[in-house]
Amino acid sequence: MRMTLWTLVTLLVLPSLLNAASVDLVADRDNTLYERAAGDLSNGAGDHFFAGVTAMDLIRRGVLRFDLSVIPAGSTIFDATLTLNMSRTVGGSAVVSLHKIQSDWGEGNSDAPGEEGGGAPASSGDATWIHTFFSGQTWNSAGGDFSGSTTDATTVGNEGTYTWSSSNLTADVQQWFANPGQNFGWLLKGDESQTTTAKRFDTRENPNAGNRPELEVEFTPPIPVELQSFSVD
Repeated sequence: MRMTLWTLVTLLVLPSLLNAASVDLVADRDNTLYERAAGDLSNGAGDHFFAGVTAMDLIRRGVLRFDLSVIPAGSTIFDATLTLNMSRTVGGSAVVSLHKIQSDWGEGNSDAPGEEGGGAPASSGDATWIHTFFSGQTWNSAGGDFSGSTTDATTVGNEGTYTWSSSNLTADVQQWFANPGQNFGWLLKGDESQTTTAKRFDTRENPNAGNRPELEVEFTPPIPVELQSFSVD
């Protein structure tokens, strides 16, 4: 069988284009790091998590992670978008940035009351301001171990849905897919330069399924073997 260069390129590229797929993932864990020297507050099972500074001048940082194992091995990820629902705010617009977390962390059974901004007593395995897993394991630095580089940032104003999508965010997901043992998720950091910037986001436990943290990942599965095997003369 004689093939032109164009035919060869088509056979290599077209299957990937035709097989492009996407998956919508809900976070498999999320929590809030509540600023407190004792490091004894958390909200592992709560309906909400927070980012920013409260009116009482206390920092809140959200943490969340997504399990990528549902994506077929050998796939190529080419785009990713994070969507969060912001359900309560105490101030005006503020930039909320994503940072790669550099240590593993946990989500216990703590469940804050009311609007959840004050947290709840941490339970076993919870992430807190000083703990990765309450109460035996700690962050290297209080407030979480995370990259100083911003993966992506979005201005968050009124209540509603917000997205983070960039080449850097996609690169994070690509790295985690290739190296699952390094997938510790993102930390959400709000404007910490002044008070009254805290934003409340809905968690994976939120009763409204449509408001839960979602990561849309677009990818091409590996080309089937039978499409790779041909001869050129």
